[in-house]
Amino acid sequence: MQYKITRPSRLLNAKGELIQKGYSTAPILKYTREDVARKIRLKEWDYYLIYNEDYAVALTVGKSNALFLISVSLLNLKNKKEITKSVIRIVPNRMLTLPESSQSGDIIYKDKNVDVSFLHHGRMRDIHLFLNSFTKDSPLEVSFQIAKEPKDSMVIATPFPEDKKAFYYNRKIIGMRTLGSVRYKSKVYTFQPYNSFALLDWGRGVWPYKTTWYWGAGQGLVNGNLFGFNLGYGFGNTSAATENMLFFNGKASKLEDITFHIPRNCNNEYDYLKPWAITSSDHRFEMEFIPILDRSVNLSALMLSTNQHQVFGKYSGYAVLEDGIMVYIKDFLGFAERVENRW
Repeated sequence: MQYKITRPSRLLNAKGELIQKGYSTAPILKYTREDVARKIRLKEWDYYLIYNEDYAVALTVGKSNALFLISVSLLNLKNKKEITKSVIRIVPNRMLTLPESSQSGDIIYKDKNVDVSFLHHGRMRDIHLFLNSFTKDSPLEVSFQIAKEPKDSMVIATPFPEDKKAFYYNRKIIGMRTLGSVRYKSKVYTFQPYNSFALLDWGRGVWPYKTTWYWGAGQGLVNGNLFGFNLGYGFGNTSAATENMLFFNGKASKLEDITFHIPRNCNNEYDYLKPWAITSSDHRFEMEFIPILDRSVNLSALMLSTNQHQVFGKYSGYAVLEDGIMVYIKDFLGFAERVENRW
């Protein structure tokens, strides 16, 4: 079942429960922080991934109560190297909150070591970050203009079965053109609109303590057409709808269930750098995924832990749009990830 939400409404009722469950191609449900019942478990974030064939930049701004996270990764896909730096600040809600809409509102934060801003200008977005201590010997400066937001995006309102007042409201915008640069040490990494694309993962939700999810995406040109996809599961009860969706020249085509077939080694552990298979229950997405680089994080402290594997690589195979058109791709750049969290 793939239930499409077409009627605008508030996201949550007076009890903090989802009013409607399912997907849409535009953010027609209104999220209001005051409606959230379990504010102590509320997590909010904006995540941008910007890349071309050679380099990628991942930027995260997230907030949970007074904890404010800023994370940036610089990836060299040619040399298969990456650097990630995260900083955490305690910032009370009266001093900083994240926007309640993915269509408007700004994020601005500055102290002596970091200066970050995510700004809206209509359908354009300006992204800026200066991190004084990205590495011991150099700061990092990131500056991007993101434009040409497509007509359709993936929007989903998902419940969690263990708690009626837990929810996940998420919008993913795939395939935005990007102009900008990254300055690190003596090098400038340039991103041009003809070959550089950005995606936004905008999430607001009350999550359980323990979660495991799978997420993947790709974006780029296929015979001059803008093509992209969003794949994911593990984000709550998706019986009403999944977040799996294709995008062709800005128009969405819905998929059903997706499975990541991650290879294992002789010890039955995931071998993330071996080729994967990614398939759909409706046989409309059948891909081989060849990894290039595993951006992995494995941290544990007291009651908190995270084990993340965001694997960048290339997709080859086919996808079928809702009108029956088949899109064949080969060595199409994207990523696929598996993440376990306790927090």
